Amino acid sequence: MDDTQAIQAFTDLPLHDRLFKALEAKGFDTPTPVQAQAIPEVLANKDLAASAETGSGKTAAFVLPILHKLLQKDAPKSGTRALILAPTRELARQIFKNVKDLSAFTRLQAAVISGGQEFKFQKALFRKNPEIIIATPGRLVEHIEKGSTDFDDLEVLVIDEADRMFDMGLVEDVLKIADSCTPERQTLLFSATLENSFHLPRVMEKVLVDPVTLSLAPKREANQNILQQIVLSDDDRHKSMQTDKLLKDHDYDKAVVFTNTKAGANKLAGWLRYRDVKVGVLHGDMDQDARNQEMNRLRRGGIKVLVATDVASRGLDVNGIDLVINFDMPRDGDDYIHRIGRTGRAGESGTAISLINSSEWNLMARIERYIKGDFKRIVVKGLEAKYKGPDKVKSSGKAAGKKKTKATTKGKNAKNDSKPKTKVRARDTKNIGKRREPSRKKFGDEV
Repeated sequence: MDDTQAIQAFTDLPLHDRLFKALEAKGFDTPTPVQAQAIPEVLANKDLAASAETGSGKTAAFVLPILHKLLQKDAPKSGTRALILAPTRELARQIFKNVKDLSAFTRLQAAVISGGQEFKFQKALFRKNPEIIIATPGRLVEHIEKGSTDFDDLEVLVIDEADRMFDMGLVEDVLKIADSCTPERQTLLFSATLENSFHLPRVMEKVLVDPVTLSLAPKREANQNILQQIVLSDDDRHKSMQTDKLLKDHDYDKAVVFTNTKAGANKLAGWLRYRDVKVGVLHGDMDQDARNQEMNRLRRGGIKVLVATDVASRGLDVNGIDLVINFDMPRDGDDYIHRIGRTGRAGESGTAISLINSSEWNLMARIERYIKGDFKRIVVKGLEAKYKGPDKVKSSGKAAGKKKTKATTKGKNAKNDSKPKTKVRARDTKNIGKRREPSRKKFGDEV
């Protein structure tokens, strides 16, 4: 019997009573597979590298055992005891919310250190000495260089969404942060995908000691609870009209529309507002207060639609998102999986619709192969695209070309084969060199 089968309820785990109280208040009684397998390993003080699909409960899988460990002993004079790294501000805020919820019946304190806040204010947060710091790598490196941090007593370092950090070019920052922490710490590395990261082996070798590896994510597959569809489009103006109609025709609680650029997000949000859609916007150029305001509007129902860049593809955990639209097709399969992972969470169903123009067809086909699935093609009535997909004539032309080449070759062989193999006889040699009478037949007279 494995750990997942043995652990049927949170009460089967050796967690602190105050954590059970918090779980009960949140209505959580059954751990997810990643929680059932990861929590015992973390409690056993082992380094861990774990992968699980988006929405599987990864955050609680490391937050719960960390809180339990911190509650086992008082350390009022220590520095930071647990450090959690996240790639984006949104994910950092989401982790902070989970920490606050699960530590509600304890005296443990947490703080967020990320871009978008005043440096002096954050330095004051460090001086208050919270047990748990949740941080984005770039801003935390600044504080390390300025001497704001104290990681000499650190007990646990968590690197969350590691693959995303590496894709964002944060490898060196992560390694610098790890070097500033006491080597006696426990290190946990969590991500939705681990196997495709170029930098992962080097980072694991440097920061993990004899780690336990857990792979619970279906490799290269998107959440099976999500209906995945594509709509053919002609251009961005056409996509804007299709997006407006999809939002008005679909029955959904909340929706997220993804674009590849900040300018594209602003432009589309403006268009949808003009079309009387209650919409917000979220991208990297916005300060933290503006981001928080948009997130709160979505959570509280002030808006039903959020137009966002990939800054929201990880860390945007809002209940009720049941529709995702890719206005622009993401640049790779992992980003696609994380975008549509904003819906279909915790066993719920959702719909993901990608708008595809002629320049995005090949990208869409690669992502389709990457996730080992098929996209269902649908149309937006009244806004059908002139573009119908790859030109079938071209592909058939190639085939025809091959056939033609084959036929031509055959013809050459046939011509060679048609040459008569004449016998040279002695009686014929007497005419060699003599003038012959020209034939009176024209070329083509004889078939």
